[in-house]
Amino acid sequence: MQIVYSFTRLAVVVRRWFEIGPDATMEHGTRVELRLLEPQEHRGTESAAQRLVVDEAVWRADLFDRLDRPAGSFSAAHHHPTFDGVEPSDRVWSDALTADPWGWLAAQLADVEGLLRAGGVDPALAADDADDLREQVPHIVAAARRFGPEDPMTRDGDFRLTRDAAERVRRMLDLIDAPDAQVLEHLGPWLAQR
Repeated sequence: MQIVYSFTRLAVVVRRWFEIGPDATMEHGTRVELRLLEPQEHRGTESAAQRLVVDEAVWRADLFDRLDRPAGSFSAAHHHPTFDGVEPSDRVWSDALTADPWGWLAAQLADVEGLLRAGGVDPALAADDADDLREQVPHIVAAARRFGPEDPMTRDGDFRLTRDAAERVRRMLDLIDAPDAQVLEHLGPWLAQR
């Protein structure tokens, strides 16, 4: 499940996320991405449904916990300040993010021009959207908190909200040399999803 806050040229995507690292550590929590909307030509009549294409990622925050650490510790919280095409930059760790993840997220989104500039996008592209996005920051953060790791979900709860990522989980599993039976058992629903 993904919640998309769509403006004129900007979108913020909020979702639950689950992943497994090359060392077989499992992480879950909220993923928030600042993306660009790809302009579309009007189609059909004045009442026709229009296409919405949420495309180029500019910035990502992963407010994650590791499953082997205490819930709500944000032990795997990090962000990706830039993208190279579709690929995120390396993880950037921040004490401020770990200390106050929701306040940090609100402050980041409130500086949308800074996020765009850091991501190599001219902030003028979204001049009409910046104030509208800032106005929605409390709602975006509230949605992100719904998917946060403080109240851990069961494995099946995680799967229900992240089953669209099954292919990615299978690709992540391929990076692990010899996953143990406990890891494979936990990943069962994602591995069975086609």
